[in-house]
Amino acid sequence: MKSFSHQKFVLLASGFLGAFMLLSCSMLSVNARAGNDLVSRGRKVFLENCQACHQKDAEGQPGVAPSLTNKEFLSIASDRFLTETIRNGRPGTAMVGFGDTVDIKAIIAYLRSYAQLPYRGDIIDDPSKAQGDAEIGEVIFRRVCENCHGVNGAGYETGGSGPAIGKKGFLDVATDSFIRATVKEGRSNTKMRGFSGPEGLANLTDQEINDVITYMRTL
Repeated sequence: MKSFSHQKFVLLASGFLGAFMLLSCSMLSVNARAGNDLVSRGRKVFLENCQACHQKDAEGQPGVAPSLTNKEFLSIASDRFLTETIRNGRPGTAMVGFGDTVDIKAIIAYLRSYAQLPYRGDIIDDPSKAQGDAEIGEVIFRRVCENCHGVNGAGYETGGSGPAIGKKGFLDVATDSFIRATVKEGRSNTKMRGFSGPEGLANLTDQEINDVITYMRTL
């Protein structure tokens, strides 16, 4: 009797487990299809609205628009950063805001499909402020950053080869941690190499980077 009950229990348990696994696989398949559909929609919206400046595969073009698929950028750009940038644009530049919530989410999913490095956006969104000396930062900024980012970080409109980093549209959405990571690590396959350490373009110390960030907040 006990043996029969045990066999019955095993059969029932196996049945439940099998059903659960089938349901899980089905849900994973549905989620995968939904994810693929979102990426496809994002690509379509991107091509309709963004490729003129950022190019077909979001690789950007020097002097016009930055790459949005750069691996370092995607690693540190949070969904909040991307959402606010797309929705509000970059005032004072050619980047105008557009898109509803669904389209913006789709564009972000499309851009994320190019990711190569672990996502750190939520950590980089840390709101803590850099502690630096703005006067020292200004000297460094004018010596090091204006060569590419233009006078006062105004970007392309002042003949810079790099985007505007001294305007409200960027400074309002970029945390100090985002700027710090960008300065230290740079962007591969661009002129924006890291500026930290002996192998950096300017061998800036952590304190000097904080000085630059503190100055940028005065722009």
